[in-house]
Amino acid sequence: MLRREIPHHAREGRVIRVSRSHLAPALLADSSELTPLQPMQPWDERMQPLCYWHDEPVALSVESKPGEGWIDGRQWLGELPASWFSLLSTALQVGAWLENHRFCGRCGEKATKLEAEFAMHCHACGHRNYPRISPCIITLVTSGEAMLLARSPRFPPGRYSTLAGFIEPGESAEEAVHREIYEEVGVHVEKLRYHQSQAWPFPHSLMFGFFAEATTRRIHIDGVEISDAAWFSPRQLPSLPPPYSISRDLIETHLARWR
Repeated sequence: MLRREIPHHAREGRVIRVSRSHLAPALLADSSELTPLQPMQPWDERMQPLCYWHDEPVALSVESKPGEGWIDGRQWLGELPASWFSLLSTALQVGAWLENHRFCGRCGEKATKLEAEFAMHCHACGHRNYPRISPCIITLVTSGEAMLLARSPRFPPGRYSTLAGFIEPGESAEEAVHREIYEEVGVHVEKLRYHQSQAWPFPHSLMFGFFAEATTRRIHIDGVEISDAAWFSPRQLPSLPPPYSISRDLIETHLARWR
C-alpha cells in the first residue's frame, strides 16, 4: 500500500497537509470520507514529494497555521485502520524534520531541499542532514501473569503503560532496557525477549519492543518520569494505551498467552 519511493518527478498528486505548530494531518471540511489525504491537485515548490500510496503519488505540505477541521495525529491513528499507520508516521516524521532543519546545524546558513532523497543540503559549508530517527526501548516487565505498568505525569487520567526510554550514545538496546527499568521503577530484570519494532512519530522515535521478567516485585518509582507504577493482573487492568501503539501490542500479546 505504501511504496517508499520519492515521486520527485511528479507535478501533481494527493497531498497530506501538516501543521507547523502541531504537525497534525488535516481533514478537509467537505470530505465525504475519513481520510487525511487531500484530493488530486497540482503541487507547488513548497511541497515535499513523500511516497506512493496505492500507486498514487503523495506530497507533504507543512503549513504555518492549522485550518478548520484539523485533526490531531494521535486521533487520526486511533480512527483509521492500522494499514494507514505507515503513511501517517512517515508524514509526521518527515514534517518534523523539514520544520526543524530549515537551517544548517553546522554554520547556520539556510538549507536546501534535495529532490531524489530526504536530505537538506547546505551549499555554504557542504553539511547535509537527513530525517532524524531516535532509537528507544519499550518493555513489558512481567512476573508470571502479572504486568508492571506505570504512569507518566503526561498521561490521561487513569492510563498506565509499559516502560520506555531513549537509547543513549554507545549503549545497546539490551543495556538500555536494564538501565531504564531500574532508573524508573527500581526493578532488575532478566530473560529479555525482543518482540518487534514500531516507528513512533511523536516526534521521531523508533521503538524496539521487549518482554522482560522481573527478579523482584518491589517497586521504587523515580517520581519524575514516572508518577506511579503497580503490578496488574490480567483480570484487573487500568486504562491502557491506544490499540495502534506497540505498548498495547506488548500487553495484548502477554494477555493472550494467559487467557
